[in-house]
Amino acid sequence: MKRTFLLFSAALLAASFSFGQSVADIVKTHETAKAAALESYLAENPAAEDKDAANEALLDAYAASGQTEKQGAIYDKKYAAMEKGADASMRELALGFVQPYMSFLTESRQKEKAGEVKTQLLKDFKDHEEVAMLEQFLDGLMAEFNVPQVGDTLEIAGESPDGSMVDLADMKGKVVLVDFWATWCGPCIAEIPTVKKAYADFNDKGFEVLAISLDKKASTLTDFVDKRELPWPQIFDGKGWDSPLVSKYGITGIPATFLVGKDGKVIATNLRGPALAKAVEAAL
Repeated sequence: MKRTFLLFSAALLAASFSFGQSVADIVKTHETAKAAALESYLAENPAAEDKDAANEALLDAYAASGQTEKQGAIYDKKYAAMEKGADASMRELALGFVQPYMSFLTESRQKEKAGEVKTQLLKDFKDHEEVAMLEQFLDGLMAEFNVPQVGDTLEIAGESPDGSMVDLADMKGKVVLVDFWATWCGPCIAEIPTVKKAYADFNDKGFEVLAISLDKKASTLTDFVDKRELPWPQIFDGKGWDSPLVSKYGITGIPATFLVGKDGKVIATNLRGPALAKAVEAAL
């Protein structure tokens, strides 16, 4: 009975501690405590055999508790200890350090810092036989900073297959789905019924679609559009992945969609299925 009472008391104490807190608050509190414990462990055991595992766990704890500045410090410390120059393992560098670090910088929108990291990496590995591959890899990761985020304003204009001009600016005051796609893209085609239904339900209320096709042949696009009865405008330049709009907005995979509000700013990205209609209706 005594043990049951103690367990019940502990449960009540935990409940009173978390009452009024959101799940995010609870997670942040515990992850902050975990980070502090790991910091103490590393400070007391700087030469511990599992220090690498402790640092990885610390990175996760910092991420979960929103301690962005400390995350960056861990990555900087990790890079300082890495082998540099012509004999370093490029695979270990790229996958074990560059990719996770640049992903962290992208997510925390630290574009200037990412540029500094890129410059330092190319300097430290200028004599490596695979430095060109490293630069290409970095360019691809840096492109992620160009991907539109909620609150951004898009500038999209171009020719349709028939030569007429299409400009997103002309649609201001409406809710617009900007859709990067191609006729050869299976997931893009799978979303067409969803987009068509949203267009049919909300076009007369102020909803438009502006598609940017990554097809290479105009006839392929126009035949597909006619067959599927897609009523919205298409921007097409025949350059596929080399299209200036693709590089401008860091598009690395399709479909890539951005819902633009009446004020011309992005209000949601990559909506799928029923989420599209709900977002459009709310925006209207």
